[in-house]
Amino acid sequence: MNSTRLEQIERLARERDLPDAAFAALLTGLTPEEEAALYAAARAACERCYGQDVYLRGLIEFTNYCKNDCYYCGIRRSNAAAQRYRLSETEILDCCAQGYALGFRTFVLQGGEDGFFTDARICRIVSGIRGRYPDCAVTLSVGERPRASYQAFFDAGAERYLLRQETADAAHYARLHPPELSSENRKRCLWDLKEIGYQVGCGLMVGSPGQTEQHIIADLRFMQALQPHMIGIGPFIPHRDTPFRDFPAGTLADTLHLLAILRLMFPDVLLPATTALGTIHPRGRELGIQAGANVVMPNLSPAQARGKYLLYDGKICTGDEAAACRDCLERRIASVGRRVRVSRGDCRRGRSTAPEPEPRR
Repeated sequence: MNSTRLEQIERLARERDLPDAAFAALLTGLTPEEEAALYAAARAACERCYGQDVYLRGLIEFTNYCKNDCYYCGIRRSNAAAQRYRLSETEILDCCAQGYALGFRTFVLQGGEDGFFTDARICRIVSGIRGRYPDCAVTLSVGERPRASYQAFFDAGAERYLLRQETADAAHYARLHPPELSSENRKRCLWDLKEIGYQVGCGLMVGSPGQTEQHIIADLRFMQALQPHMIGIGPFIPHRDTPFRDFPAGTLADTLHLLAILRLMFPDVLLPATTALGTIHPRGRELGIQAGANVVMPNLSPAQARGKYLLYDGKICTGDEAAACRDCLERRIASVGRRVRVSRGDCRRGRSTAPEPEPRR
Protein backbone atom coordinates (compact mmCIF):
# COMPACT_ATOMS: atom_id res chain seq x y z
CA MET A 1 0.00 0.00 0.00
CA ASN A 2 1.25 3.45 -0.89
CA SER A 3 1.37 5.42 2.37
CA THR A 4 1.85 8.66 0.41
CA ARG A 5 -1.53 8.26 -1.25
CA LEU A 6 -3.14 7.53 2.11
CA GLU A 7 -1.63 10.74 3.42
CA GLN A 8 -3.00 12.57 0.40
CA ILE A 9 -6.48 11.23 1.08
CA GLU A 10 -6.24 12.38 4.69
CA ARG A 11 -4.98 15.77 3.59
CA LEU A 12 -7.78 16.17 1.05
CA ALA A 13 -10.37 15.31 3.68
CA ARG A 14 -8.84 17.85 6.04
CA GLU A 15 -7.97 20.72 3.68
CA ARG A 16 -10.37 20.12 0.72
CA ASP A 17 -7.54 20.69 -1.74
CA LEU A 18 -4.31 19.18 -3.04
CA PRO A 19 -1.54 20.13 -5.45
CA ASP A 20 -2.12 19.05 -9.05
CA ALA A 21 0.38 16.18 -8.83
CA ALA A 22 -1.39 14.75 -5.78
CA PHE A 23 -4.77 14.93 -7.54
CA ALA A 24 -3.26 13.09 -10.50
CA ALA A 25 -2.01 10.35 -8.18
CA LEU A 26 -5.50 9.83 -6.76
CA LEU A 27 -7.19 9.73 -10.18
CA THR A 28 -5.36 6.60 -11.38
CA GLY A 29 -3.59 3.53 -10.10
CA LEU A 30 -5.10 3.17 -6.64
CA THR A 31 -4.75 -0.16 -4.90
CA PRO A 32 -7.89 -1.80 -3.44
CA GLU A 33 -6.80 -0.68 0.04
CA GLU A 34 -6.34 2.91 -1.14
CA GLU A 35 -9.71 2.86 -2.90
CA ALA A 36 -11.35 1.65 0.30
CA ALA A 37 -9.72 4.48 2.26
CA LEU A 38 -10.79 7.08 -0.32
CA TYR A 39 -14.40 5.86 -0.37
CA ALA A 40 -14.58 5.63 3.42
CA ALA A 41 -13.35 9.22 3.75
CA ALA A 42 -15.91 10.39 1.16
CA ARG A 43 -18.77 8.59 2.92
CA ALA A 44 -17.76 10.12 6.23
CA ALA A 45 -17.67 13.61 4.71
CA CYS A 46 -21.12 13.12 3.19
CA GLU A 47 -22.60 11.74 6.40
CA ARG A 48 -21.28 14.65 8.46
CA CYS A 49 -23.35 17.01 6.31
CA TYR A 50 -26.32 14.90 5.19
CA GLY A 51 -26.47 11.96 7.58
CA GLN A 52 -27.76 8.78 5.94
CA ASP A 53 -30.07 10.65 3.55
CA VAL A 54 -30.16 10.13 -0.21
CA TYR A 55 -32.41 12.56 -2.06
CA LEU A 56 -34.77 11.67 -4.89
CA ARG A 57 -35.25 13.98 -7.86
CA GLY A 58 -38.10 13.34 -10.28
CA LEU A 59 -36.62 13.54 -13.79
CA ILE A 60 -38.86 14.62 -16.68
CA GLU A 61 -37.18 14.38 -20.09
CA PHE A 62 -39.62 16.57 -21.95
CA THR A 63 -38.04 16.95 -25.42
CA ASN A 64 -35.32 15.20 -27.40
CA TYR A 65 -35.18 17.81 -30.15
CA CYS A 66 -31.89 19.71 -30.08
CA LYS A 67 -30.39 22.39 -32.29
CA ASN A 68 -26.85 21.38 -31.35
CA ASP A 69 -24.65 18.74 -32.95
CA CYS A 70 -22.38 17.66 -30.09
CA TYR A 71 -20.23 14.79 -31.27
CA TYR A 72 -20.98 12.49 -28.31
CA CYS A 73 -24.74 12.94 -27.98
CA GLY A 74 -27.44 10.62 -29.29
CA ILE A 75 -30.01 13.41 -29.69
CA ARG A 76 -27.67 15.62 -31.75
CA ARG A 77 -29.47 17.33 -34.63
CA SER A 78 -27.66 15.25 -37.28
CA ASN A 79 -28.95 11.95 -35.91
CA ALA A 80 -31.67 11.10 -38.41
CA ALA A 81 -32.28 7.79 -36.62
CA ALA A 82 -33.51 9.49 -33.44
CA GLN A 83 -37.25 9.22 -32.83
CA ARG A 84 -38.14 12.77 -31.88
CA TYR A 85 -40.82 13.76 -29.38
CA ARG A 86 -42.01 16.66 -27.27
CA LEU A 87 -44.20 16.44 -24.19
CA SER A 88 -47.08 18.87 -24.04
CA GLU A 89 -47.46 21.21 -21.09
CA THR A 90 -50.34 19.05 -19.88
CA GLU A 91 -48.19 15.91 -20.10
CA ILE A 92 -45.42 17.59 -18.11
CA LEU A 93 -47.87 18.61 -15.39
CA ASP A 94 -49.30 15.07 -15.38
CA CYS A 95 -45.77 13.74 -14.75
CA CYS A 96 -45.47 16.13 -11.80
CA ALA A 97 -48.85 15.03 -10.41
CA GLN A 98 -47.76 11.41 -10.54
CA GLY A 99 -44.42 12.26 -9.00
CA TYR A 100 -45.96 14.30 -6.21
CA ALA A 101 -48.22 11.39 -5.32
CA LEU A 102 -45.12 9.20 -5.12
CA GLY A 103 -43.45 11.61 -2.71
CA PHE A 104 -41.16 13.61 -5.00
CA ARG A 105 -40.54 17.20 -3.94
CA THR A 106 -38.10 18.20 -6.67
CA PHE A 107 -38.81 18.02 -10.39
CA VAL A 108 -35.97 18.18 -12.91
CA LEU A 109 -37.05 19.30 -16.39
CA GLN A 110 -34.38 18.17 -18.84
CA GLY A 111 -34.35 18.47 -22.60
CA GLY A 112 -32.36 19.29 -25.68
CA GLU A 113 -31.96 22.88 -26.80
CA ASP A 114 -35.33 22.94 -28.52
CA GLY A 115 -36.50 26.25 -29.95
CA PHE A 116 -40.13 25.15 -29.70
CA PHE A 117 -39.84 25.65 -25.95
CA THR A 118 -39.53 29.42 -25.94
CA ASP A 119 -38.83 31.43 -22.81
CA ALA A 120 -42.56 32.10 -22.48
CA ARG A 121 -43.43 28.38 -22.67
CA ILE A 122 -40.81 27.39 -20.14
CA CYS A 123 -41.88 30.18 -17.79
CA ARG A 124 -45.50 29.05 -18.08
CA ILE A 125 -44.53 25.45 -17.29
CA VAL A 126 -42.37 26.46 -14.32
CA SER A 127 -44.99 28.78 -12.86
CA GLY A 128 -47.64 26.10 -13.42
CA ILE A 129 -45.64 23.57 -11.41
CA ARG A 130 -44.87 26.02 -8.62
CA GLY A 131 -48.51 27.11 -8.48
CA ARG A 132 -49.75 23.54 -8.05
CA TYR A 133 -46.89 22.36 -5.82
CA PRO A 134 -45.52 25.34 -3.86
CA ASP A 135 -43.59 23.02 -1.53
CA CYS A 136 -41.57 21.63 -4.46
CA ALA A 137 -38.40 22.82 -6.17
CA VAL A 138 -38.09 23.09 -9.94
CA THR A 139 -34.74 22.36 -11.56
CA LEU A 140 -34.11 23.17 -15.22
CA SER A 141 -31.58 21.57 -17.53
CA VAL A 142 -32.20 23.10 -20.95
CA GLY A 143 -28.74 24.16 -22.04
CA GLU A 144 -27.16 27.46 -23.01
CA ARG A 145 -29.43 30.51 -23.02
CA PRO A 146 -29.02 34.28 -22.81
CA ARG A 147 -28.82 35.71 -19.31
CA ALA A 148 -32.21 37.34 -19.76
CA SER A 149 -33.77 33.91 -20.32
CA TYR A 150 -32.21 32.54 -17.16
CA GLN A 151 -33.51 35.55 -15.25
CA ALA A 152 -37.02 35.00 -16.62
CA PHE A 153 -37.00 31.33 -15.60
CA PHE A 154 -35.78 32.30 -12.12
CA ASP A 155 -38.49 34.92 -11.78
CA ALA A 156 -41.07 32.29 -12.81
CA GLY A 157 -39.99 30.06 -9.93
CA ALA A 158 -37.09 27.88 -11.10
CA GLU A 159 -34.52 27.68 -8.31
CA ARG A 160 -31.92 25.26 -9.65
CA TYR A 161 -30.19 24.83 -12.98
CA LEU A 162 -28.01 21.98 -14.24
CA LEU A 163 -25.45 22.69 -16.96
CA ARG A 164 -22.36 20.54 -17.22
CA GLN A 165 -19.26 22.38 -18.35
CA GLU A 166 -18.25 18.97 -19.86
CA THR A 167 -14.61 20.08 -19.86
CA ALA A 168 -12.98 23.28 -18.65
CA ASP A 169 -10.21 23.01 -21.25
CA ALA A 170 -11.07 25.00 -24.39
CA ALA A 171 -9.13 22.74 -26.79
CA HIS A 172 -10.70 19.60 -25.35
CA TYR A 173 -14.13 21.25 -25.51
CA ALA A 174 -13.55 21.94 -29.21
CA ARG A 175 -12.80 18.25 -29.78
CA LEU A 176 -16.19 17.29 -28.32
CA HIS A 177 -18.35 20.00 -29.92
CA PRO A 178 -18.91 21.68 -33.29
CA PRO A 179 -17.27 25.08 -33.92
CA GLU A 180 -20.37 27.14 -33.08
CA LEU A 181 -20.15 26.01 -29.45
CA SER A 182 -17.43 27.24 -27.11
CA SER A 183 -16.14 26.54 -23.64
CA GLU A 184 -16.10 30.29 -23.03
CA ASN A 185 -19.85 30.62 -23.60
CA ARG A 186 -20.63 27.53 -21.54
CA LYS A 187 -18.72 29.00 -18.61
CA ARG A 188 -20.41 32.37 -19.14
CA CYS A 189 -23.76 30.63 -18.73
CA LEU A 190 -22.69 29.04 -15.47
CA TRP A 191 -21.46 32.33 -14.04
CA ASP A 192 -24.68 34.08 -15.14
CA LEU A 193 -26.76 31.42 -13.38
CA LYS A 194 -24.71 31.73 -10.20
CA GLU A 195 -24.98 35.54 -10.19
CA ILE A 196 -28.75 35.45 -10.72
CA GLY A 197 -29.12 33.33 -7.59
CA TYR A 198 -29.74 29.79 -8.81
CA GLN A 199 -28.46 26.73 -7.04
CA VAL A 200 -26.12 25.77 -9.86
CA GLY A 201 -25.07 22.32 -11.00
CA CYS A 202 -22.11 21.67 -13.28
CA GLY A 203 -20.17 18.51 -14.18
CA LEU A 204 -18.36 16.44 -16.77
CA MET A 205 -18.12 13.10 -18.55
CA VAL A 206 -15.42 10.79 -17.22
CA GLY A 207 -13.37 9.19 -19.98
CA SER A 208 -14.64 11.39 -22.80
CA PRO A 209 -12.58 11.14 -26.02
CA GLY A 210 -9.22 12.84 -25.62
CA GLN A 211 -9.61 13.45 -21.89
CA THR A 212 -6.41 13.46 -19.82
CA GLU A 213 -5.71 13.74 -16.09
CA GLN A 214 -4.76 17.36 -16.68
CA HIS A 215 -8.16 18.05 -18.22
CA ILE A 216 -9.86 16.64 -15.12
CA ILE A 217 -7.63 18.70 -12.85
CA ALA A 218 -8.58 21.81 -14.85
CA ASP A 219 -12.22 20.89 -14.20
CA LEU A 220 -11.51 20.59 -10.47
CA ARG A 221 -9.93 24.05 -10.47
CA PHE A 222 -12.86 25.51 -12.39
CA MET A 223 -15.31 24.00 -9.93
CA GLN A 224 -13.31 25.40 -7.02
CA ALA A 225 -13.80 28.85 -8.51
CA LEU A 226 -17.48 28.34 -9.32
CA GLN A 227 -18.41 26.64 -6.01
CA PRO A 228 -21.45 24.83 -7.46
CA HIS A 229 -24.26 23.47 -5.32
CA MET A 230 -24.53 20.30 -7.42
CA ILE A 231 -22.00 18.35 -9.48
CA GLY A 232 -23.14 15.73 -11.98
CA ILE A 233 -20.55 13.34 -13.33
CA GLY A 234 -20.89 10.05 -15.12
CA PRO A 235 -18.89 7.86 -17.45
CA PHE A 236 -18.76 8.66 -21.15
CA ILE A 237 -20.80 5.99 -22.97
CA PRO A 238 -20.68 5.99 -26.79
CA HIS A 239 -23.81 6.18 -28.94
CA ARG A 240 -23.90 4.19 -32.15
CA ASP A 241 -25.17 7.15 -34.23
CA THR A 242 -22.44 9.64 -33.31
CA PRO A 243 -18.88 10.31 -34.50
CA PHE A 244 -17.59 8.82 -31.23
CA ARG A 245 -19.36 5.49 -31.71
CA ASP A 246 -16.12 3.48 -31.65
CA PHE A 247 -14.47 5.16 -28.67
CA PRO A 248 -14.20 3.23 -25.39
CA ALA A 249 -16.51 4.08 -22.53
CA GLY A 250 -15.31 5.70 -19.33
CA THR A 251 -14.63 3.24 -16.55
CA LEU A 252 -16.43 2.52 -13.31
CA ALA A 253 -13.24 2.90 -11.26
CA ASP A 254 -12.32 6.29 -12.72
CA THR A 255 -15.83 7.60 -12.13
CA LEU A 256 -15.97 6.37 -8.52
CA HIS A 257 -12.53 7.82 -7.78
CA LEU A 258 -13.64 11.22 -9.05
CA LEU A 259 -16.95 11.07 -7.16
CA ALA A 260 -15.06 10.49 -3.93
CA ILE A 261 -12.54 13.24 -4.66
CA LEU A 262 -15.37 15.68 -5.36
CA ARG A 263 -17.11 14.77 -2.11
CA LEU A 264 -13.93 15.49 -0.16
CA MET A 265 -13.38 18.77 -2.01
CA PHE A 266 -17.02 19.87 -1.64
CA PRO A 267 -18.47 18.11 1.44
CA ASP A 268 -21.83 19.89 1.22
CA VAL A 269 -22.40 19.52 -2.53
CA LEU A 270 -25.35 17.53 -3.91
CA LEU A 271 -23.73 14.69 -5.85
CA PRO A 272 -25.83 12.31 -7.96
CA ALA A 273 -25.23 8.63 -8.59
CA THR A 274 -26.19 8.87 -12.26
CA THR A 275 -28.12 6.61 -14.59
CA ALA A 276 -24.97 6.35 -16.72
CA LEU A 277 -23.15 4.88 -13.74
CA GLY A 278 -25.93 2.32 -13.39
CA THR A 279 -25.68 1.60 -17.11
CA ILE A 280 -22.01 0.55 -17.07
CA HIS A 281 -22.37 -1.64 -13.96
CA PRO A 282 -25.44 -3.43 -12.49
CA ARG A 283 -24.72 -1.89 -9.08
CA GLY A 284 -23.19 1.32 -10.34
CA ARG A 285 -25.54 3.63 -8.48
CA GLU A 286 -25.10 1.76 -5.21
CA LEU A 287 -21.33 1.93 -5.63
CA GLY A 288 -21.64 5.63 -6.38
CA ILE A 289 -23.51 6.18 -3.10
CA GLN A 290 -20.80 4.24 -1.27
CA ALA A 291 -18.24 6.58 -2.89
CA GLY A 292 -19.96 9.72 -1.59
CA ALA A 293 -22.99 10.38 -3.83
CA ASN A 294 -26.27 11.41 -2.18
CA VAL A 295 -28.79 12.01 -5.00
CA VAL A 296 -30.60 9.70 -7.43
CA MET A 297 -32.98 10.70 -10.21
CA PRO A 298 -35.81 8.26 -10.96
CA ASN A 299 -37.50 8.91 -14.28
CA LEU A 300 -41.03 10.34 -14.29
CA SER A 301 -41.25 10.68 -18.08
CA PRO A 302 -44.02 8.71 -19.84
CA ALA A 303 -42.85 5.20 -20.66
CA GLN A 304 -43.30 5.79 -24.40
CA ALA A 305 -40.84 8.70 -24.26
CA ARG A 306 -38.06 7.16 -22.16
CA GLY A 307 -36.72 4.88 -24.86
CA LYS A 308 -36.36 7.89 -27.18
CA TYR A 309 -34.28 10.11 -24.88
CA LEU A 310 -31.06 8.26 -25.56
CA LEU A 311 -27.95 10.34 -25.07
CA TYR A 312 -25.89 7.12 -25.11
CA ASP A 313 -26.43 3.43 -25.85
CA GLY A 314 -27.80 0.94 -23.35
CA LYS A 315 -29.57 3.38 -21.03
CA ILE A 316 -31.27 1.52 -18.19
CA CYS A 317 -34.81 1.89 -16.80
CA THR A 318 -36.34 3.00 -20.10
CA GLY A 319 -39.32 0.65 -19.74
CA ASP A 320 -40.11 1.05 -16.03
CA GLU A 321 -43.15 2.82 -14.70
CA ALA A 322 -42.41 5.70 -12.34
CA ALA A 323 -43.68 3.90 -9.23
CA ALA A 324 -41.62 0.79 -10.02
CA CYS A 325 -38.54 2.92 -10.68
CA ARG A 326 -38.92 4.72 -7.36
CA ASP A 327 -39.46 1.50 -5.41
CA CYS A 328 -36.47 -0.15 -7.09
CA LEU A 329 -34.18 2.73 -6.19
CA GLU A 330 -35.45 2.84 -2.63
CA ARG A 331 -34.55 -0.84 -2.22
CA ARG A 332 -31.15 -0.29 -3.80
CA ILE A 333 -30.42 2.63 -1.49
CA ALA A 334 -31.47 0.63 1.56
CA SER A 335 -29.18 -2.21 0.48
CA VAL A 336 -26.13 -0.01 1.14
CA GLY A 337 -27.39 1.23 4.51
CA ARG A 338 -28.82 4.56 3.41
CA ARG A 339 -32.37 5.93 3.41
CA VAL A 340 -34.47 7.84 0.90
CA ARG A 341 -35.52 11.40 1.65
CA VAL A 342 -38.48 12.92 -0.17
CA SER A 343 -37.93 16.52 0.92
CA ARG A 344 -36.72 19.25 -1.45
CA GLY A 345 -33.18 18.37 -0.38
CA ASP A 346 -31.52 21.75 -0.78
CA CYS A 347 -27.76 22.07 -0.68
CA ARG A 348 -26.79 22.60 2.95
CA ARG A 349 -24.00 25.04 2.31
CA GLY A 350 -23.71 27.33 5.29
CA ARG A 351 -26.56 25.57 7.11
CA SER A 352 -26.79 23.39 10.16
CA THR A 353 -25.92 19.76 9.52
CA ALA A 354 -28.84 18.58 11.62
CA PRO A 355 -31.19 16.35 9.58
CA GLU A 356 -34.31 17.98 8.21
CA PRO A 357 -37.67 16.76 9.56
CA GLU A 358 -39.38 14.31 7.24
CA PRO A 359 -42.33 16.06 5.52
CA ARG A 360 -45.80 14.63 5.90
CA ARG A 361 -46.77 12.25 3.12
